[in-house]
Amino acid sequence: MSLAGIRNLKIVMIISNSTNTLLIGIGNEYRSDDGIGLMVARAIREKQFPSVTVKEESGEGVSMMESWKGFQFVILVDAVSSGAMPGTIFRIDAKKEKVSNNFFHYSTHAFSVAEAVELARVMDSLPTGLIVYGIEGKNFTAGTTISADVRKAAKQVVNRIIADAAEIAGQTENRSFSGVAVY
Repeated sequence: MSLAGIRNLKIVMIISNSTNTLLIGIGNEYRSDDGIGLMVARAIREKQFPSVTVKEESGEGVSMMESWKGFQFVILVDAVSSGAMPGTIFRIDAKKEKVSNNFFHYSTHAFSVAEAVELARVMDSLPTGLIVYGIEGKNFTAGTTISADVRKAAKQVVNRIIADAAEIAGQTENRSFSGVAVY
């Protein structure tokens, strides 16, 4: 299945057993752009990286926190709604920057991605590296069609995640990511 053929995706994390890296795609494939995280996760899974574990999640915070236990590095990908142009890509180093709950207010769960990350921070249970990719969505209504700008951004995020995973594989426990970036 190609990236273009994947319809729903919200959040993606990448983590590998050999490099201790996890990728989790989280989203709802029946809420249009909210499914972009799952699409990214499936695209990474298709590439069959032996050093990366790929999971899909619905976005429920406790489940995500359980999923990343035992992994040093995690990459999350989710649809966001911040008011930016659809397809805008946000990359947040969650070890250095707070993850704003304003990005993830379309979550269908009471305990969002941002809340899970911030609770893990308070509990001192964040992984060594935690990168959150947010792709600005346009349409969060019922449906399975992802907006063109969001699909285009997803392809860029897949390439950035591949680069992140390769960099992580070459890093030690002291890996440091670079704050917040907007593309």
